[in-house]
Amino acid sequence: MVKICGFTFVKNAVKLDFPLVESILSALPLCEKFIVVLGDSTDGTRELIKNLGSNKIQIIDSVWDESQKTGGRVYALETDKAFQAVGPEYDWCLYIQADEVLHEKDYPAIRDTIAKWDKQKDVDGFLFKYCHFYGTFDYVGNSRKWYRNEIRIIRNDKSIMSYRDAQGFRKYGRKLSVVPIDATIYHYGWVRQPALMKQKFNTVKRYYSGEIVDFDAFEFDYENNFDALMKFQGTHPEVMKNRIRLKNWHINIDTSKIHMKLKYKILYYIEIYFGVRLFEYKNYRIYSKG
Repeated sequence: MVKICGFTFVKNAVKLDFPLVESILSALPLCEKFIVVLGDSTDGTRELIKNLGSNKIQIIDSVWDESQKTGGRVYALETDKAFQAVGPEYDWCLYIQADEVLHEKDYPAIRDTIAKWDKQKDVDGFLFKYCHFYGTFDYVGNSRKWYRNEIRIIRNDKSIMSYRDAQGFRKYGRKLSVVPIDATIYHYGWVRQPALMKQKFNTVKRYYSGEIVDFDAFEFDYENNFDALMKFQGTHPEVMKNRIRLKNWHINIDTSKIHMKLKYKILYYIEIYFGVRLFEYKNYRIYSKG
């Protein structure tokens, strides 16, 4: 039987309003164990994790290296810490970030695809589709700025390492050979009460460029800070239902508006009408036996 270990990293999930509980709960049914590398938080993140009451979860304490902020490099280093802690008894490793959630409807496809390709040793991992929510739980990004696919399950091979800002993985600097799974990661990183979004925005800026936004001069405006959006037509994961019910802010976005330069607008409409994303960046190789 294939054994799967989940892993993630997090810091200040309470303060920054990450859906960490929902993220972990969505992954646990697929995993025999789940490792959380907990950064030096100043809020109740540890208690949040412990209150889940699962004996599958292992917390590993960590201190973020403040000298590795350029380009979000510290995120990759924390990801590697979690992956390196996975024991050799596990075959595959499910990586999920603290603002990502799996849908229960996709569990069968995930299990079946892993079982089908488990013995194919030149398959390094599995590729998921993405649904990026923006502003509220009602809108999703559909422009080029939102990546459409990324690796979220990797073989338990310690030569694999997190790449750049922990978006994907590489092996000896080379792209991984992956098989697409008919499953989706629901990404809620851009869904927060506007005041909390300012705080999250500031934190991300700090770990990419060291830049600090002036809170007095800056107000996050969901209704004008997007390039292209569409209304969400699907269903959310069951674990998200309570968080959605408690939402206490409202925005009204006109999805007919497009905010982007002409060259990107042309590429956007080519993708909309022909289903082709020209010049798309892909941090992976689709596996082929040939």
